This record gives sequence, structure tokens and C-alpha cells, in this order.
Amino acid sequence: IKQINSPRSNTQRHGKTRKMLQANNTLRCVSVRILPLDVKQRAESLLRECDGGSIGSYTESSGIAKIKHCVSQFITRRDGGVPSSPDNIFIKSGSQTIMLKLLISGKDLCQTGVLIPVPTYASFTLALEEQGAAIIPYHLCEEQGWTLQVEELRKALHTGRKTCNPVALYICNPGNPTGHIQSRKSIEEVIRFAAEERLFILADEVYQSCVYGDDTEFYSYKKVLSEMGSTICSTVELASFNSVSKGFMGECGLRGGYMELVNLDPAVKEYASRLFSTRSCPPVVGQIALDLMAGPPKPGDPSFPTFSEEVQAIKNTICKNTGRIQEVFAELPGISCQPLKAGFFVFPCLHFSLKKRQMEPDMLYCLRLLEETGLHVRPGCEYGQRKDSHHIRFNIMEDALQRLKTFHTPFMKEFS
Repeated sequence: IKQINSPRSNTQRHGKTRKMLQANNTLRCVSVRILPLDVKQRAESLLRECDGGSIGSYTESSGIAKIKHCVSQFITRRDGGVPSSPDNIFIKSGSQTIMLKLLISGKDLCQTGVLIPVPTYASFTLALEEQGAAIIPYHLCEEQGWTLQVEELRKALHTGRKTCNPVALYICNPGNPTGHIQSRKSIEEVIRFAAEERLFILADEVYQSCVYGDDTEFYSYKKVLSEMGSTICSTVELASFNSVSKGFMGECGLRGGYMELVNLDPAVKEYASRLFSTRSCPPVVGQIALDLMAGPPKPGDPSFPTFSEEVQAIKNTICKNTGRIQEVFAELPGISCQPLKAGFFVFPCLHFSLKKRQMEPDMLYCLRLLEETGLHVRPGCEYGQRKDSHHIRFNIMEDALQRLKTFHTPFMKEFS
């Protein structure tokens, strides 16, 4: 209002406006020029899939059709040609929670049970509790690199059936927080166990792009299942999950992920579709990030050199930090760690105890570490661990390692 009522002439005001518009147009032209052609074309193509050409619009509740097609192509390439259909892809910011709603019924006389690993991703445990499921823990074998042993699964299932109705088996591969990865043989054994016990497999495979151990390879549960006997490969029910929040992308705030359903009865799949449609569509920006993860720039694309250079730099940093972490842990007293093979976290074991225990030793360690260095790590008691064992979940970062190294030895001397 002050500008409108000012004594300046219209010519002065319009001149300033023209300069501002010229500056904005210059910036716009510069920004367009620096974008590789394939980036611009892709942006235009994705915008055409949005109503009104806007990422602020609603989409189909299961995700944009073009992006679901891109995800199914990614899965087919990953699994060496095993077909994937867009009809089995559901894009969501929280697909695991929706899947739990499908599996867990609050009306049964016997509580629904889900087998979960110990240690496990803490948020999944909270999701199970929210849905009213019975948690059936099975322990990973730390002494053998956090391996999953079928005998432990059988033992846990037998115990769980005394108090609930186990219907699903949750697998985290590559593991969070342990950093382990299953061998093909291990996956086959787990699938056979699920077939024998008629368990639905929930395969959390969000760290599949972050594998760095020597002679280590990621095998998806779907690929292994497809190459087993005809009876098993056509009957074992599976839901697999992936996300832009994990792996080398690490775009946690964009909330984009997908779930692929395998071998579901058509009626159950239809019910799952209706269940998904009860919620709003997934964030469109997250869907676009998922499209980029599933269909990255290819050799020959103008943006490929920049993309490949950045991805390789990220992976090189992770590998370097992984090696450094294992070197430092081998030198420090009172701490041990299994070899790291995948993921972004390590779960080392602390070897000390408290005579007067007002809190868990690993919780005390984490609180003191935070107070003295400002470094925030999580205690193993939040993820599950064997009785009288103590762990911390630690992020694979060089600067964090230096602060932990400075703190650790004096702390251990105090409590040795």
C-alpha cells in the first residue's frame, strides 16, 4: 500500500518491475540451461502424469501408473528376468503398516502373532504393538555373524503357538541394526520353513543397494522363491518392501517406498487394494524419487556421468568408513563387532557390567556418550538383545567414530 501511494511515478515503478522480471527470466533461463536434456525431459514426462501438471495434485491411491511400471521393470532387472507386474505394486509412505492391517485381525479369539528377529528395527516392533499383534521373537546368532537359523525359527514358532496364532514371518535382509546379509542357501531354508508352517513372509529389503562385504551378494526373496520347486514357488505368499529412505539415496524425508505382493489369492489381493484405497495417495514428490531410484540415468544419458560419479563417491565413502570402524573396534578395549556386510549401521557388543544397576549398561553408555561428546547413538535394549548382553547401534560415519573413540577408553576404565 505504501508503494502504491508513494509519490514515485508509474514509469519508475514499472521500470523496477521490468528489471525484476528480467532478472527472474535470466535465472530461469540459466537454471534450464544447466539441466541436462534427459533431466528436463524426464521432469516433463512425470508432470504429464499428474493432474493439471502439478505435483500438488492427488494420484491413484496405489501410486502413479507410470511409476509403478518403472518399479516393476526395476524388479525384473534386479531379479534376472523374473517377471513383475505393476498390478502387484503398491506405492506408499508406510506400506508395512497397511500390510499388517491386512494380516492382523482384532476379532479372532486367539491373538495374531508375527515372528520378528532379535535384534530388529525398532519402528517395526512399535507398528506391531499398535496393530495389537503378538510379537514372537527369534534370535539371530551373533557369534556366526548374525545368521538366521531355521532351528531358532522352529523353536520360536513352537513357543508362540502356545499363546497366539502365528501367521507371518518378518525378515530384515540386509539387516538393521546388525549389518548382516543372508546367503542364498539361508533364504531357501527360510522359504521352505514358511511353506511347511504356512507363514506369510514379510521381506524388508530396503538396504538392498547398500551391500559392500567381500564375496557378498544380495538375493531378493522373490528371486530365490521363483527358482525353487513349482509347489513352493507358486504357493508361498510374500510381500517385499523397498524405499528411497535407505540405501545409497538416503532420502528419508521424501517418504517414498513400494510393496510388491507375490502369490496372493485374487480375492485377498482385491481386499488389499480396497484397504490401500482407504488412505490418501502417497506423497507425489516421494513417488518421483522412487521413479528415479527404480530407473536411474543410463550410460549414454547426458546426466549419467554426474549421477554415476556421485553414487560411486557415496559407496566409496561407506566402504572406507566400514573398514575404518572395524579397525578401530579391534583396537578398543571392551567392545567387539561382527564383520559388516551391508546397510548403514553396526551393532557392536559392549563387554562391561554395572554392580548397582539403576539402568541398562548400554543405556548408561549412550547417555554418557551424548553428555560428553554430543554424539547420539541408540542402546541395544531398544532393538532387542540376548539376556546379559549389551550393544549400541552405531551409524557408519567417520566423524562419529572419532568422537566415540575419544570417549570409549576412559569410560571402560571407569567401569572395569
